[in-house]
Amino acid sequence: MNAPILSLHGKTAWITGGSSGIGRACALSLWQAGATVVVSARSEAAVASLAAECGNERVIALPLDVADREAVAAAGRQLQERIGAVDILVNAAGINVVNRKLSRLTPADWDQVIDINLNGAFYCMHAVLPGMRDQGEGTIINISSWAGRYASALTGAAYGASKHAMAAMTTSVAMEECANGIRACAIYPGETATPILINRPTPPAAEDLARMLQPEDVAAAVAFVLSLPARATVNELVISPTWNRAFVGFQPPPRRG
Repeated sequence: MNAPILSLHGKTAWITGGSSGIGRACALSLWQAGATVVVSARSEAAVASLAAECGNERVIALPLDVADREAVAAAGRQLQERIGAVDILVNAAGINVVNRKLSRLTPADWDQVIDINLNGAFYCMHAVLPGMRDQGEGTIINISSWAGRYASALTGAAYGASKHAMAAMTTSVAMEECANGIRACAIYPGETATPILINRPTPPAAEDLARMLQPEDVAAAVAFVLSLPARATVNELVISPTWNRAFVGFQPPPRRG
């Protein structure tokens, strides 16, 4: 049996957190598959740089703070007027804070993590779902986390809560919208070498980063979900590094030879 080939010609994909890490890898992957890609991130320069990397062809740079409810609603209206319904939404915007243990986590930090990781994803879904319903199809992929499937002291209360809630929200979309032809998938990446890791209390060493998932690995999982025919939905997908520190602990790999 031949593996499905991803072709997104004629489709529009909106990627949040698209200027770096997993979001950037997804934007490039879906652009290479032929989609018109809308790239959102807070940095106007960063999204403009990615658009330039793609020759400013089939890329719409849409600077946006997903935590700003009114700004997201306005962006949704702008996209509807400019390109019509969004076919694919990839919610990849996410943050964590350094002081994540409950003994040091402040209400302001809690709000920031929830506003971006959870509320921002909801605002974007709310913006695209009417168009998806009208056209009778669409795919929403929410980038959760290993910490959204399995409790983790490493990532902290706010991040874990936001990612668990994102997973539950994704299931709600699938339950309520499948009759409208809309697919919803939560992807749970394990440790991935992205800029968010610099906010860990102790950032990983270079050799540990090399053993982690890379952003393009998660982008490949997103591409797989999208490559399936409209009749098939991947509800959840867990992907982790082969050398998974959640299993083996935070220790160096065994020496060989």
